[in-house]
Amino acid sequence: MPLPPAPAKRAAILPASAYRHDVADDAPETADAVAVAAPASRRAGTRRRASVAESAVGQDAVSAAAASGAADTAIAKPARGRRGSASGKAGAADAATASTASLLTAHPSGASATAPAASAPAAAPSSRPAGARTAAPARAASAQAAAPETVPAPAPAPAVVADAPAARSSGRRGSSRSAAVRGRIATAQRKLFVLDTNVLLHDPTCLFRFEEHDIFLPMIVLEELDGHKKGMTEVARNGRQTSRTLDALAGAQGADIAKGLQLDTTGHREAGGSLFFQTEPLDYSLPTSLPQGKADNQILGVVEALRKQHAPREVVLVSKDINMRVKARALGLDAEDYQNDKVLEDGDLLYNGALALPTDFWSTQGDDIESWQQGGHTYYRVGGPQVPNFHINQFVYFEAPGEPSLYARVTEIRERTAVLQTLKDYGSQKNAVWGMNTRNREQNFAMNLLMDPEVDFVTLAGTAGTGKTLMALAAGLTQVLDDRRYTEIIMTRATVSVGEDIGFLPGTEEEKMGPWMGALDDNLEFLAKGDGGGAGEWGRAATNELIRSRIKIKSLNFMRGRTFLNKYVIIDEAQNLTSKQMKTLITRAGPGTKIVCMGNLAQIDTPYLTEGSSGLTYAVDKFKGWPHGGHITLARGERSRLADFASEVL
Repeated sequence: MPLPPAPAKRAAILPASAYRHDVADDAPETADAVAVAAPASRRAGTRRRASVAESAVGQDAVSAAAASGAADTAIAKPARGRRGSASGKAGAADAATASTASLLTAHPSGASATAPAASAPAAAPSSRPAGARTAAPARAASAQAAAPETVPAPAPAPAVVADAPAARSSGRRGSSRSAAVRGRIATAQRKLFVLDTNVLLHDPTCLFRFEEHDIFLPMIVLEELDGHKKGMTEVARNGRQTSRTLDALAGAQGADIAKGLQLDTTGHREAGGSLFFQTEPLDYSLPTSLPQGKADNQILGVVEALRKQHAPREVVLVSKDINMRVKARALGLDAEDYQNDKVLEDGDLLYNGALALPTDFWSTQGDDIESWQQGGHTYYRVGGPQVPNFHINQFVYFEAPGEPSLYARVTEIRERTAVLQTLKDYGSQKNAVWGMNTRNREQNFAMNLLMDPEVDFVTLAGTAGTGKTLMALAAGLTQVLDDRRYTEIIMTRATVSVGEDIGFLPGTEEEKMGPWMGALDDNLEFLAKGDGGGAGEWGRAATNELIRSRIKIKSLNFMRGRTFLNKYVIIDEAQNLTSKQMKTLITRAGPGTKIVCMGNLAQIDTPYLTEGSSGLTYAVDKFKGWPHGGHITLARGERSRLADFASEVL
């Protein structure tokens, strides 16, 4: 029989012979007792088996004591309760008292003795983590069965132990984590971005574009930044602005460079990370084929050292230099392009300003369609599933065999309905603009935007030879010289050369811009001669000098601070502008001014600019749906069959 535990208080210690028992007779009870040690997940079943085992052990102890005629040994049944609870301890004591009384009453000798508080020996709290299951009383009894001759010493305190299954914690993962642990985990989840110099020179506000992640600036980046701060170029201005931003962050109250500068201290609440500087030499090794003195290679070495130092945290190099990113990946380092300045990841997703209506469009409208005429236009109030896809000033067209075509512009969107306004046909000779007629559907859409006085901002995109400059210039001449809607035409463009620069140009501002305005001269010559016929009344009467007197050529370098009143502004080659330059030009518009931006996203010559980050793409996306702005992408070239074929195959 397993040896019962020593009571806390007892009238007499029994001799060892009182505990002698045939182990074979207790085999079933011992097996039952061992079976009590069940997995922690089988809580209820373990309790039931523990109760059965404990009862069996208690009965066997009573029978053994009666046979030997020794003093009474009462084994109390442990009480159920939670560890550390005062009420649980009280309940356990009451249960032990009741169990002892019942055993004394049933004892055949009838001898009275102080009832011992018998229970399984309690495991030391420090040796078992919180929430773990304590050993069942029967398991302790079976463990003592190997040495039945040993008499345990009296316990120093009453052994009132709460039931092990009840002492199991809730098991909710993470409920006991400290704030420090959560902080370490949050830091490990944040990325550490190492910025290249060209990112800071490209976007001075890039420090606040990385959300909750941290930023690291190597010392060589600060050195390169200092070397680009002189001059009047856009790069120099960005470098100076970045330096001022770094100075503001370092001078904030409570700033500590060693611990990192909080990026939200200057009012940019969207930035939740910290800015770290390289304040000590870093140990790294690069291949011998990479010159150690080159700035790019030093930045790569810093990234390599940070990756080892902050493992397993993710360290990423951010650079606009493609070769820099390729070298980083070749060395096994993570590298990314600066994506925040990109409006679109794919140029094919750019809003084109036109939408084809399905062939069953009219059949789905039903008989409750509303239409009316006003100011020479016909209006339709339509509904259906296509309405959520509409934008204000977006063009829609319906073309189906055997049915009349519809070409309209969305002028109003209200809940589930939209109002469509039919267009003016500038392809007709009676609606010619400065003697020019449109030749395709997209050109007619563009001319409706250019001639509408309620549209203040127009963007035209398309391949070479689609007529962007010609239509903008014809619409401008008509509204300046014929309609007197604007006082003059101001034309400018980004002076980015296709090949090598030819050097400084002599003369005034307009003379310096003359070589860049070859497109203007070509289109003026075409409009002066007329497109296969008369050029209109003004075109026949006005001389080339008079036309040029109303056209001013301005440089982008001197646009800051100006305000254009009642001007017709044409921005050519806008695909070579950055988003900041585009903002500078558009905000020059005063009352009564119309701005037309044109460009071909397939012909970007500015370094570090792509279709997704071009200023033209930026303007198209931001002005989409504005009631006083419109966009159209010209698809069909009309310059010549040679130019059209070259645009497709080259």
